[in-house]
Amino acid sequence: MNLTELIIKAIIILVVFGVTLLIAMYSTWAERKVAGFIQDRFGPNRAGPGGILQPLADAGKMFFKEDFIPSQANKWLFILGPCLAILTALMSSAVIPFGESIRYDDLTIPVQGIEINIGILYIFGVVSLGVYGLMVGGWASNNKFSLLGAIRAASQNISYEIAFGLSIIAILMMTGSLSIRAIVEAQHGFAWNVFNQPLGFIIFLTCAFAECNRTPFDLPECETELVGGYHTEYSSMKLGFYLFAEYINMFVSSAIIASLYFGGFNYPGMDWVRETLTGSLGAATGHNLATLIGTVVLFGKIFFFIFFFMWVRWTLPRFRYDQLMNLGWKSFIPLSVLNVFITGLGLLFDIKYASWVIIVVAVVLALMSSARAPKPVAQPQRS
Repeated sequence: MNLTELIIKAIIILVVFGVTLLIAMYSTWAERKVAGFIQDRFGPNRAGPGGILQPLADAGKMFFKEDFIPSQANKWLFILGPCLAILTALMSSAVIPFGESIRYDDLTIPVQGIEINIGILYIFGVVSLGVYGLMVGGWASNNKFSLLGAIRAASQNISYEIAFGLSIIAILMMTGSLSIRAIVEAQHGFAWNVFNQPLGFIIFLTCAFAECNRTPFDLPECETELVGGYHTEYSSMKLGFYLFAEYINMFVSSAIIASLYFGGFNYPGMDWVRETLTGSLGAATGHNLATLIGTVVLFGKIFFFIFFFMWVRWTLPRFRYDQLMNLGWKSFIPLSVLNVFITGLGLLFDIKYASWVIIVVAVVLALMSSARAPKPVAQPQRS
């Protein structure tokens, strides 16, 4: 790797890191705006036009608040908890391909922090480490409610990580690679995996809510039962790290969903756009501009899923803990295994949309169950 390529690669890594932080920061503002819209109120509107400076005001407040550590807490582990949470959240965006490639002279550099052929394993390895930040922080606080929240977080993440991983095995079977870039490139144009793997997408999306501790699976910080969960005793920027890590995880989860199931930077008509731009602007400039358009398309998909995370939060009620565990162990894991089996049969007998069989059977069974259910009888009103 020569000096020019090293500089361009370093710039891409810094841009990916900066964009991740920026989007996570303004997701806090967007969530309050979406909540205000759904609940028919304004949301943040004092700090700057439309409250656009509210995240900066919140960051300043966090930095200057008193840093409190409980007297009976384990000091070093208490500090380590939020550091682990934010570190693992930031590391997971490194292997996501945000665009095709940049051409400069004779160099062709992919728009990606690092390209490794086991990107999926890297993502799951980093995500599985994130639970240590929650567990360490909850245990070190020496607070029974924090400990309960930490235990809930650990059991919830472990339970849903199994279905989380099984849901994408079907895609790995179809693509033949663990590289996220290879999976994205296999969805060239409009050949998106969501059309071949609808059940896998539904399972992956639901597990992403549980992994990010988002409503309706926010049991680790259930205010009605645990006051604040694993971060009850935290204040100042340590609390900010925990809250910020949640929004970074939401951005990364949206990027992974868009990359694995919705084509990443691919979009219909991309070949025509590339040929038109290279023909009119030259090979290098046209290619770079086409890459930029693909990156914008990817971020459009990411923003849609971020909005979906927020929409669900203010729409669905919280699950009970037994419902949460039953859904993970008794529903999603068997369905994920069945999806892998059906996909394998489809690949063996060259049936492209084999996994739709599960969706069709599930819909038919649901309709039959609804038809057999006793209908409520209207009781006459007494005067």
